[in-house]
Amino acid sequence: MQESPLKKFHQQHNAQFVEFAGWEMPIRYGSIVEEHRQVRESGGLFDVSHMGRVKVSGRHARRLLEVLCTRKIYDMQDGQCRYTLVCNEQGGVKDDVIVMRHDDDEYTVVVNASNREKLLAHFEQVRTANDFAAKIDDQTAKTAMVALQGPRVMEMIGKFSQEIPTLKRYRFTVKNLLILKVVVSRTGYTGEDGVEVILPTSAVDMALKLLLKDVKMDQPDAAIKPAGLGARDTLRLEAGMPLYGHELGEEIDALSTGLDFAISLDKDQDERGAAFVGQEALKKIRDSGGPARKLVGLTLEDKRTPRQGMVVRQGDREIGIVTSGCMSPTLGHPIAMAFVDRDLAEVGTELGVDTGRATLTAKVAPMPFYKRG
Repeated sequence: MQESPLKKFHQQHNAQFVEFAGWEMPIRYGSIVEEHRQVRESGGLFDVSHMGRVKVSGRHARRLLEVLCTRKIYDMQDGQCRYTLVCNEQGGVKDDVIVMRHDDDEYTVVVNASNREKLLAHFEQVRTANDFAAKIDDQTAKTAMVALQGPRVMEMIGKFSQEIPTLKRYRFTVKNLLILKVVVSRTGYTGEDGVEVILPTSAVDMALKLLLKDVKMDQPDAAIKPAGLGARDTLRLEAGMPLYGHELGEEIDALSTGLDFAISLDKDQDERGAAFVGQEALKKIRDSGGPARKLVGLTLEDKRTPRQGMVVRQGDREIGIVTSGCMSPTLGHPIAMAFVDRDLAEVGTELGVDTGRATLTAKVAPMPFYKRG
């Protein structure tokens, strides 16, 4: 099992560890609900070093990513991040990733931990098939990655950097930490403002001291406290963000996920663009009337929480399946995501979630469930 470069930090803060995608990672430090609320109300620090970090460089780096990604890469600017999907030939989702453009010949792609090795093989296969002059370098083991998320985070960062708080959403900058380069992006997976930081493993201790300057994390009123993967999951669910293995997967076509903003079915029409892997399959689905099921949000008034795999019904008819669910710490009632038949995906539609022992009344709700103020 791989260990995070921040393991010592986690042990100092009494983390409870779990195995996740071959990594030993902190699930929580105390109460998941308290960590969730800390991020919503002030700030939390997450270790996301298990995420894959892949450098794609060379003369054909952009052209390679154009074929791999569902979204346009050719109109990205230096210093810009872009959320996109990577599909298989059938239009199923291999992963959702963040592409960061350093320049036309150099990009960083952040991928999900469970898909890193699969994607590295896929990237190489597409590179070879197209004879692209590009280098694919897995930098995961050489680097760490942390996320600082919450409404007070930018205020804290402003104490040592004037530039970072001025970054627009989905933009990044490269900062020098003595002789080391640190990449700071205004991105996140919680629905809150904040940053994600990619840094060399050798710079972890130094960077944490800088990021947490004047923060006493063991104090009850600390502006920033450590948060684990448990809170990260409830936060992303409130924010309506999909998770691979739940809302995304190789057997789930990209169009049914509702991520239309991240799918450019016309990207091959521009002379700088190219058809992406899976584009033809998705165009066929679109032209035949669209996917049979759509991803929706569900809200419930019951105290019982829907779980992945529970059947969604209308009366006695099975019309969908739950992909994720939790008791929302912010809203105070259960929420869930589910794929349901497209004619029942309208907001306000009443449905039932079959727990195996009872049927819980649910209503289709708009996502995200939570929007920061």
